Amino acid sequence: MTINLPTAITISRFLMVPDFIAVAEAHPVWGAIVFSAASLTDLLDGYLARRSRQVTKLGIILDPLADKFLVIGALLVLLDMALVKMWMVAVIVIREFLVTALRLVALEKNLVIPAETGGKVKMGFQIAAILTLLVDYSGILEFIPFLYGAGVVCLWTSMVLGVVSGVQYFVRFTRTAL
Repeated sequence: MTINLPTAITISRFLMVPDFIAVAEAHPVWGAIVFSAASLTDLLDGYLARRSRQVTKLGIILDPLADKFLVIGALLVLLDMALVKMWMVAVIVIREFLVTALRLVALEKNLVIPAETGGKVKMGFQIAAILTLLVDYSGILEFIPFLYGAGVVCLWTSMVLGVVSGVQYFVRFTRTAL
């Protein structure tokens, strides 16, 4: 199996997760930088895959998995830092596992369930929430009093969008598979 450039970029996102986890709590600004770089690879790999017409089954599988590893890793770090609530992390993580399982079952049936707009918007809010909470924790923007609140609102929004898009994935799967 040949790995194209978009897939290699996706794999690099997996490799950034341990670096992020290692630095985020002690050095939240560096954590935010690593997380930002990893998040940008999500935009870059998809753009390059579509532009160069190198969308592959492997890429379709690895891209959302890399996103899940990154976001779940970040949420666990934020949980350890006492910046997010356990129940919110649980809802988000359970949704991610259910959607991944659904995609794998679909793949077994030779069905590809691509990311929907709701899932992409959810990811955007997750990125915004994680970065905002990390930057707030760092204290470098302490003159912005509502930063933590904005991060929490983004997390709530991502959680609600995640549940809604998860239901959409399930409906789409049942319509396609049955």
